[in-house]
Amino acid sequence: MLANLQVKKLFYECQVDFWHDNVIFVSKHYLAGALQTGAIAVYLKILFSMNKIYIAFYFIVIQFAAGCQADDAKKKVTPEKIIYKVDTSHTESKIAKKPPIINITDTVAVKQIVLCMKDSAGSSERIGIKLDKIYNKVLADIIKKNNLTKTGSRMAWFKNSSAPFYFEAGIPVNKKPSKLPKNVLVKQIGGDSAVVAHFYGPYELTYEGYGALREWLKDHRKKAAGAPYEIYVGEPIDSEGKAADPYKVQTDIVFPHH
Repeated sequence: MLANLQVKKLFYECQVDFWHDNVIFVSKHYLAGALQTGAIAVYLKILFSMNKIYIAFYFIVIQFAAGCQADDAKKKVTPEKIIYKVDTSHTESKIAKKPPIINITDTVAVKQIVLCMKDSAGSSERIGIKLDKIYNKVLADIIKKNNLTKTGSRMAWFKNSSAPFYFEAGIPVNKKPSKLPKNVLVKQIGGDSAVVAHFYGPYELTYEGYGALREWLKDHRKKAAGAPYEIYVGEPIDSEGKAADPYKVQTDIVFPHH
């Protein structure tokens, strides 16, 4: 009798241990695809010999795991779409524009005495602000104080093509002043051969004028003899204070050569 009880107890403990091990197995590996591989069928055959209560509870656990798997699958099928904001400043600048008008002339540069000021700008937008201040305030005051006379249009030399921009802005005058403030100098230019691009169009397209002049030098087997410079013949602002038509504003780009 005692032996029978010990056998039944041992069988019961085996059932409990087996049930515990299989629940752990299913809970850990069901989501990995145990049903798809058919491996769970082997366990079902063994479980049929177990207590009905354990079998029922076993299938409840399986259904719960299957539900969790389905919920996770739904979440993975429709991931949240992420929309990134894009800076359009570069793409907008690529919009097709009317090409500039460029007329090239090979000539001799006019001799001039130019009152110049050195400066720099952190961005292309700041160049215009700096130039306006130099022409209409700093150099204008020097010309007035020294009783000088302007003899030509405003000019500029650019030392580089990327920020920060270093440049010299100048106005031709009739004579050299006796005293010069800091960062102000006098240039004597002209008298040598130069090819000039008479440019009409938006200022941001002046690089096309420079490209046309480089091609001209190459085609005519000429070499640059000095730094190129720009002469602002036309006024970008009309008499009413409004922006003028850029295709009616003349900018001369000068390449000295030999």
